[in-house]
Amino acid sequence: MTRTSEDDGPVDGSAEQAADEQALADAGLPADGGTAAPAARTGNRWSGLGHRLYNGEAGLDVVGNSRLIYRITAVVVLLCLLSMVFRGFNFGIDFEGGNSFRVPGTEQQLVEVREAAEEAGADVSTAQVVGGDELLLRTGTLDNDTERAVVEAIADAAGVQASEVSPESVSADWGRDITDQALIALAVFLVAVVLFLAVRFQPKMAIGAMAALLHDIIVTAGIYSLIGFEVTPSTVIGFLTILGFSLYDTVVVFDKVDENVKDLERSARMTWSEAANLAVNQTLMRSINTSVIALLPVAGLLFVGAGLLGVGTLKDLALVLFVGLAAGAYSSIVLATPIVADLKEREPEVQALRRRVQARRSSEARSGGPRAGAPAGPVARARRARPARGGVAVAELPDSVEADVVVESPSSVRPDSGSGATAAPRPGARPQRPGARGRPPGKKRR
Repeated sequence: MTRTSEDDGPVDGSAEQAADEQALADAGLPADGGTAAPAARTGNRWSGLGHRLYNGEAGLDVVGNSRLIYRITAVVVLLCLLSMVFRGFNFGIDFEGGNSFRVPGTEQQLVEVREAAEEAGADVSTAQVVGGDELLLRTGTLDNDTERAVVEAIADAAGVQASEVSPESVSADWGRDITDQALIALAVFLVAVVLFLAVRFQPKMAIGAMAALLHDIIVTAGIYSLIGFEVTPSTVIGFLTILGFSLYDTVVVFDKVDENVKDLERSARMTWSEAANLAVNQTLMRSINTSVIALLPVAGLLFVGAGLLGVGTLKDLALVLFVGLAAGAYSSIVLATPIVADLKEREPEVQALRRRVQARRSSEARSGGPRAGAPAGPVARARRARPARGGVAVAELPDSVEADVVVESPSSVRPDSGSGATAAPRPGARPQRPGARGRPPGKKRR
C-alpha cells in the first residue's frame, strides 16, 4: 500500500523492498523465502561457497567430529615423537662444532672434491655449491695436521692453489649459545601469548591455542628429524617464524568464536559448540586462502630452489617453513576450536544453555513452529529472521467496521426531551449524567 507523510508526500514501500532484494542478489544471498539469483549463484562458485559457509548453509562439522580429529592427531604426534627419540636430529656444524672449507669450483667438481677430502681423513657432513662458483664442505672437528692434509687434497682436486682454500673452525659453544637464546625467546613468546589470550578472550582459549602450538612444534620437529635435513641457524629462525603464523590464524578463528557466543545465553538460538563450529566455517575460506598464499612461495624455495637448482642453503629454512605452515593451518582450523568447545561444554552454564536450546527446539517441533520443518544439520545458521520490509509497518483498515453500538458524531445528536436522552456536550464542557439536569450545580447526590 502507499503511505503518506506530511512533509515528504507519498512513499512507495515496494521501492525499498526491491532495493533490499537487489542488494541480496548482488551479494549472492537468497532472499527471504526464495533462492539466490541464478546469475549470482553461477557467476562465482567460490564466492557463493564462501557466503554459504558464512551463513551456516553449508560447512564442516569440525566440533562434532572432535573425537576423530583427536585420534588422527594423536597418531601423527606419536610418530613424530618416535622419530625424534630413535632417529634424532642431524645437527649442523654450528651446533656440534667442526671445520668448513671453501674453495673455488663448479658443480661438476663437487663430487671429486668431496671424495678427496674424505680420502684425506675428513668426515664430510655436507658438500654444496654456494654463489655459483664456490664449493663449501663441512666436516667434523679436525686437528691441525688433518686440516692441512684436507686443504691440500681439496686444492689438488679443484685444480687451484692451497692458498685459495679457506678453512674455518667452528666451536660447539656458539651453537649452544644459539640454542639457549632460542629457548629463552620461545619461553617469553609463549608466556606473552598465554597472557594475551587469557585477557583478550578467556583462559580456555589460551589452553586451546597452546595445545595447537604444541602440535605444530612436535610435527615440524618430527618431520625434520624423519627427513634428516641438517639443523642450522636458519632452521631455528624458520621454527620461530611458524609459531607466529600458527597463532595468528588461531586468534582470527577465536575472535569469530567470541563474536558468535556473545549474548548466546539470552537468545538461546544455538549451543556453544554450534556457535564455535559456525565460527570455524565462517573463517574457513579465509584460513585456506591465507595458508595457500603463504605456502606457494615457500614451496618454490623448497622444491624449485633446493630441489631443481640445488641451492642447499635454502632447503633448511624452506622445509621448516613449509611443514610448519601446513601444520599451523591444520591446527588452527580443526584442532584449536574443538579443544575449547569440549572444555566449555563442561561448564554448568553452557550445559544449561544446551538444555534450553534442546527444549526450545523440541517445543517448536511439537507445535509446528518455524523451525519444525527445517532439516537438522551439523552447522547452525547464522542468519536470523529478518523483520518485515518497508521500514514502518502500516496496517490497512477495512472499508466498513461492524459494531454492536453505533457511534454518531456530536453534530448529528439532537437533544430529545421526551426520551431523556443526553445531548451532545459542548466542546470543553463536562459530560452530564442522565437525569441530572434538574439539580443545581455544585451539589452532589448522596
